[in-house]
Order: sequence, then structure tokens, then C-alpha cells
Amino acid sequence: MLRALFPGSFDPPTNGHLNLLERASRIFDEIHIVIAVNPNKHYTFNAEERVEMLGELVKEFPNVQVHVWDKLIVSFAERVGARVMIRGVRALADFAYEFELSMINKGLNPQVETLFIPTDPQYFVLRSTSIKELARLGGDISKMVPPMVAQALHERLGPGSQAS
Repeated sequence: MLRALFPGSFDPPTNGHLNLLERASRIFDEIHIVIAVNPNKHYTFNAEERVEMLGELVKEFPNVQVHVWDKLIVSFAERVGARVMIRGVRALADFAYEFELSMINKGLNPQVETLFIPTDPQYFVLRSTSIKELARLGGDISKMVPPMVAQALHERLGPGSQAS
């Protein structure tokens, strides 16, 4: 069985994430979405909220599971027997950052390969910080994130919210 990890903060889950997942789910037998928890990072949604959102969004994919992890990603790969890590890239800057991470992970566990999947063109500019800023300002994010995520973002960050 070919298992892959799809790690990330998913804060929030975007249509770009779902596009990569849908494409990868046709290639791999099993995909483990791994939601990163870093105590040094400020998230818009806590880990439980991100798990709940992603769990709802991936229901149509029988070969996808959602997890939370706060340790080395290669340790999670060992735990579930995954030998592939999926990383989405939009531009050269993404690739440079992801390439450095892949080299670190390769040094930690040479058995885990990183596959870079370029984004589909319609998701090229989807950046979570931009999406959150648009939501905070009351902008239309309906083409960038699933409806349930757009609603959660507007409630959390939109004009008139306590977080704005």
C-alpha cells in the first residue's frame, strides 16, 4: 500500500489544498493529512477547529485521514508507514522554502521522499495570509476557500468580529 503524508498548518484549509488532495488521492492508496501544531505560531483556528473543518471537507475521499501532530513530521511518517510526503508549490519562493525543508527531512529520515506538486493555475495566488486579510476586511473569499471555511473566517475575522 502506498501511503503519503500531506502536512501543513491548514489555517485555513483552502481550495488549493483541496485541489492538491483530490489530485493526490487518485495516485496514493492512503493519504494522511497532518495538521501542524507549533506552540510558537499564532493560528486563526485552533487544532480542533482545523481538524473539524478538514474532516468535513474530506468526507468524500475514503482514502484520506486527518491527524494533528506537534513533533517531527518524519516521526509521523514512521508511525504510519508512509514513505512519501506531498508538498504543494505555487512559485519559486515556495519551492525554495519547501526544498530546504525536504533536505532537512531527508537528513532525518532518508526513507521518506518529498514530492512537489505544482498548484493548478486557478489557485496560483491562494495564500492563507492574504485570504485571512481579505476576510478581515470583509472581502469576497468565496472562490478561495470552501463555503464553510469562508463563513468561519468571516465570523472569526470579518468586520465587526471581536478578533478584527
